[in-house]
Amino acid sequence: MSNIRIGNEHLSVEVSALGAEMQSLTTQDGRDWLWNGDAAFWTGRSPILFPIVGKAPDDHVSIGGVRYPMGQHGFARRSEFALVASGDDFCRFELTASQATRSIYPFDFVLSLEHRVVGSAIAVTAEVTNRDTRPMPYGIGFHPAFLWPLPGCEGQDHTIRLDSGGSPALARLEGGLVDPQPRPSPFVNGVLALDRSRFTGDTMIFLEGAGSGLRYGAEGAQVHLTWENLPNLAFWTKQADAPFICLEPWHGTAAAVGRGDGIEARPSTVVLGAGETGRYRFVAEVG
Repeated sequence: MSNIRIGNEHLSVEVSALGAEMQSLTTQDGRDWLWNGDAAFWTGRSPILFPIVGKAPDDHVSIGGVRYPMGQHGFARRSEFALVASGDDFCRFELTASQATRSIYPFDFVLSLEHRVVGSAIAVTAEVTNRDTRPMPYGIGFHPAFLWPLPGCEGQDHTIRLDSGGSPALARLEGGLVDPQPRPSPFVNGVLALDRSRFTGDTMIFLEGAGSGLRYGAEGAQVHLTWENLPNLAFWTKQADAPFICLEPWHGTAAAVGRGDGIEARPSTVVLGAGETGRYRFVAEVG
């Protein structure tokens, strides 16, 4: 299936059925804002993370006392979604449980992902519905990668400014798992001066306290990212010279060091009751 293109007088957005993943985000002046997936660095662009965020010990999770293989960030990002609705400015894809998914995640679920262009912003909404007869644990997260530097800002210093003005504690990974021991915040009065050396310790994770919005960029170009029902936040780039940064709001993280592989033991795991739906959203306004 070919990609779907949506847009308005401000933005043009392309979305793939594979992972229901945004492929491009372009303003009408021709500027690209989203990472292009160059395989020399990282082929992702804006994957959805489900039913786990991050890594599991030995790439396995335990559910109800049974161990299942589960790769980093789960299987949704590499699954083919079905297009269920679209218009000039939106598209909605769904992934439903199948024999293949049940073999590694034994629940009946629907994951829908909608991309909608609103003014100069893209709104991405995920809904998870538990169609099973028992509670369903999972993690979910967004992983959009924006250019670093942003278009027209080459050679300029870039910052991240939390809308809350807060200074949340930093967590790091140890062997791919979250070390919950808090570290000093890299934010000063809500401002993080971006430096590639900050990523020599892999992902920067904020387990709580980052609020629900930030501004990333430099003078002349900014991304205002806001999110709903996503209490965790992470920043990541592939390597020191990779020309992108991922701004990632999550509900759930990698497994914590020393807490085993039980999916419900993972930090911030959602447990959805039978018949219930969880809703998660981020909005990226560019300009």
